[in-house]
Amino acid sequence: MAKKTDKTATGELDRILVLELVRVTEAAAVAASRFIGRGDEQAADAAAVEAMRAALNGLRISGTVVIGEGERDEAPMLYIGEKVGRGKGPKIDIALDPLEGTTITAKGGPNALAVVALAEAGNLLHAPDTYMSKIAIGGGYPEDVIDLDNSVAENIANLAGAKGVAPEEIMACVLDRPRHGEIIKQLRELGCGITLIPDGDVAGAIATSNPDTGIDILMGEGGAPEGVLAAAALRCTGGQFQGRLIFRNDDEKARARRLGIDDLNRKYNLEDLAAGDVIFAATGVTDGSFLNGVRRSPRGGFSTHSVAMRASSQTVRWVTTDHTPGYRAR
Repeated sequence: MAKKTDKTATGELDRILVLELVRVTEAAAVAASRFIGRGDEQAADAAAVEAMRAALNGLRISGTVVIGEGERDEAPMLYIGEKVGRGKGPKIDIALDPLEGTTITAKGGPNALAVVALAEAGNLLHAPDTYMSKIAIGGGYPEDVIDLDNSVAENIANLAGAKGVAPEEIMACVLDRPRHGEIIKQLRELGCGITLIPDGDVAGAIATSNPDTGIDILMGEGGAPEGVLAAAALRCTGGQFQGRLIFRNDDEKARARRLGIDDLNRKYNLEDLAAGDVIFAATGVTDGSFLNGVRRSPRGGFSTHSVAMRASSQTVRWVTTDHTPGYRAR
């Protein structure tokens, strides 16, 4: 794991990178969209990876992938440690998921995204490919409203109090997995609404920052790399996030130590996962809670729906782009 810093924006990240990053996620989303509902997860992911890699290599950065498709011996492209960009410009750490929701895409389900976050070198946690216990809410609340070590009832009561509503009016987002049976049971007992999602907890975490989604809180266990991506997005919106790595065996613990993680029980907050000036971009592959999927026109063009965020300015830009027939990522 690279040494963490507590610095804020230093001007190294040019604002033009915000929109350039959107072009990267657009390219991956359009490529993956060709496989929506086709039942082929590997083909969808491979298309997104190839398109995203080509787009990243066009950027004027000296980038290193710190959250990617896996370690070098597991992923032929966009592996952890891979160098991307034109080799000029600022040194950048990159967290990415070319297709957040491969199964979703293959089945034609909701909330599949192409996602990238970047920060100056040393500011993104090099998270191992393990599980992470997570809790997240959107912006506008006092600090420490949620805590990973609190019970479900305590977190819901604190959030409801901060929001000025009854616990029954809180809507929680939870991955639909057997391991979340107890969380779901406790939420039901409190009278909360629950949005169960099949995959894509990055989208679920970001949805807490958009009132239009109706989602107030994300709870449960999901991938650790996705936790870093979610934290990067919530850094840009003023949200709150906590996570703790979960290890199923000694091999996963060894992998974490290889990445420089010594405290295996550490509780991470937003700044631990994504510090400094963070830029985040996502493009919808399929329709979801806050982004529309890729649309194809009868004449061969596309339209894409993206979001671009920056932590230093706390700006969120919604970008709808029409791509004419013959579109190529540039």
